[in-house]
This record gives sequence, C-alpha cells and structure tokens, in this order.
Amino acid sequence: MVWDRALMRILHLSTHDVTGGAARAAHRLHRGLLGVGAESRMFVFGRAGEDPEVIRFRPTPTLSGRVRRRIRRRRITADFERYRSTRPRGYEQFSDDRTEYDAEVMRQLPPCDVVNLHWIAGFVDLGAFFTNLPRGVPVVWTLHDMNAFTGGCHYDDYCGKFADSCGACPQLGSRDEQDLSRAVWRRKHDALAGIPPPRLHVVGDSHWLTDRARCSSLLKRFPVSTIHYGLDTEVFTPREKSAARQALGIPAEARVLLFVADSVENRRKGFPLLVRALEGLNHPDLFLISIGRGSPGIPAGLPHLHFGRIGEDRLLSVVYSAADLFVIPSLQEAYGQTALEALACGTPAVGFDAGGIPDIIRPGVTGLLARTGDADALREAIAALLGAPAQRMAMAENGRRLVVEEHSLEAQARRYLALYEDLLSGTR
Repeated sequence: MVWDRALMRILHLSTHDVTGGAARAAHRLHRGLLGVGAESRMFVFGRAGEDPEVIRFRPTPTLSGRVRRRIRRRRITADFERYRSTRPRGYEQFSDDRTEYDAEVMRQLPPCDVVNLHWIAGFVDLGAFFTNLPRGVPVVWTLHDMNAFTGGCHYDDYCGKFADSCGACPQLGSRDEQDLSRAVWRRKHDALAGIPPPRLHVVGDSHWLTDRARCSSLLKRFPVSTIHYGLDTEVFTPREKSAARQALGIPAEARVLLFVADSVENRRKGFPLLVRALEGLNHPDLFLISIGRGSPGIPAGLPHLHFGRIGEDRLLSVVYSAADLFVIPSLQEAYGQTALEALACGTPAVGFDAGGIPDIIRPGVTGLLARTGDADALREAIAALLGAPAQRMAMAENGRRLVVEEHSLEAQARRYLALYEDLLSGTR
C-alpha cells in the first residue's frame, strides 16, 4: 500500500508539549510535519502552549477511577520509598515504567495510523501501552535520553548496566541486584517481548544515543536510526549583536559567554565545571550569561546576568545572538539542542566531547571540544576562541550554514515521514 502523506494520521505521545528540552523537540517535529502537509497531533499530560493540534489527556473523573489511581500511585511510591535515604545527591530524575493512569491513556488515545513516542515518563504506562496498542499501528520511539532502555535512570553516568539487566543501581545507592532498577528493567523487557521488530522503530537524536540503544539489552533487537533535531531557522537566526546587548543590558565591548540548561543546578549539565574554568581565565572584559531554573553559584568579581527560565524562542535567539561563545559543559548529553540553537544564531560553541555534542560541535569548524570533565581543557578552548575573533567569525558562518542545510524543520520532518511510510507499508 502506498500511503498518502496528507491522510496519514501521526500521533505524538509526550508528557509535556513545550515544557523542557525533550518536549520542545517533540513539538518542533510536530510543527515541522504540519509544515510539509502531514496530519500531526500531540497527545500530552501537561499542556502549556496554545497549539490547537495538542490534545490534553484528562484522567477519568469517576470515583472508581480516582480510587484506582490512588491505589496504584501508593504502590509505585512505596517501591521508591526504600531508596529515599540511600540515593546519592546530585542525580536527576529516576522514572518508573508504570504510572498511576495504567490503561486510561490508551482508552483515550486519539485515532492514528502511527504513534511516535517521545519523553513519556510519568504519563504513559509502558505495560499498558504495548498491551493495548491498536492492531496494525506501528510505533516510532524517539529517544531524548537513555530512559527507554535503562532500569529507571535517564542518564547512566557511565555505569553501563543497561547493556545487561541493571540491578545494584548506583543512582539508587543500592547493592541489591534485585532492586527497583532490576524490577523496572524486567517489566520493560516483558512489555517489549511481544512486539515484533518490524512494528517498533527506535530513533536516536544523535549517533551516540543510537549506539547506546543498539548496545542495550532492551532495544538491541529493534531497528534503530539516527535523525537529528530540526529547528525553525527563521526564529533561531542571527540578530544584530549590539542591539541584542543593548536590549539585555550587556556591555557592548564585553566578551560574553552563554550557558543554557533547563536547570543550572543539574549536576550533569556541568555548570560548576564552567565556573571552575572561568576562575582561572584571565580576561578583563569577561561577562557570563546563564539561563535555567535555579540559582547559579558565581565567583565574586565575575560580571554575570542570570535570566532564569526562558520559554519564548524569539527571545532566546536574542540572547544567543548577544553572546560571543556558547558553552555546553555537559558530562553526558543525548544531543545538545541548545548548542544547535546557538549555531543557528551565529554563535560558535565550546563543549565537552560527551554524548551527542560532537554531532553539533565540529572542532575547528563550528567550535571546539574539550576532554569531558576537564575544566582546564575547557578553559583553554574558551581562551583560544576568545582570542581569535576572525576564527570565531568563520565558525559563526559555518554553524549557521550547517543548521540551515542539515537541521531545518522541513528536512527533519521529511526524514520522519519516510520512516512512517516504510513502517506502514511493511518494508521495514
């Protein structure tokens, strides 16, 4: 069967529509698909935007429904409670495969021909999803982190246990091989066991994440592809630097570094390593901008402007344009969407050689990479580019060209459409 793209009903499942990096990436793909004439909708738990094609899940309001959710929520909470005192500080979210909504989400699933899973923690119950998936509907699972193939963590901090069956999880502070991470892994394994490989296709947003999925015990039997994120290059575009600085209250002659993350307090994002690098950087005109939830710790004497969370893309493009360099010191990163946004705005990037970051930062072309976790090497890379304005200008032009040519929303949408068509026609 040859599918008419205009009649293909694509449904994206995501915990949120625009809140958080993974949700923003999912929504951008959805808008890109609409832009090339496809029928695309999102089905989400939390709806913060105003897109009419985003449908919000609403839990069953009946007494029996509320009681079932309460019982299920207590069971899940109880399984996590035993690790409250053992879990080390500094790690981010650890997610169960179960949710209190069980099969309610699937009972409300809008009609569709293909389902695209995104970041679904706390929303989609995996066992209920694969058990109740409508017959003949294939699934694309877009990975925005490692959670789909781990026993609960979203980044494994290089423990590597996802290649086996988890257990004795360092992020739970556990030495028990039969701990919660093993239980989550086992339930995911059982949920996926009944799905034939041609019906589920895994997409990594970077070559690193695709490689991790292929190495995983849970997803290695399914086909895996890499499709990079796309951006609206008319929104994320270079703005006039002096005007951007004037609007933001930044000195015109400063050497401006920019850090962007959902939270500046997230250990994995490496903000303390950036601060350590800057403490030894001898540059009199240095100025740091940070974006993200939380309170950044900044050494005395370093001019600094913290904007908190910014959810409006055009305003973000102004901030990116005001910077001389974007710095992404993540210790693990599925892709590095913020670095892509920076390049689109004509700002070269410096970062650690971690995860998917090398897919975006091409050394000597769009920026520089430093050895992961090495603050001294990061300092050297920053200093090298701050002292080479001509090289920065060339990198800015290269970065903008790279995004326009390889990372447009249209290019991303057409790659996904080709994948959906192949799945629906049974060729994969």
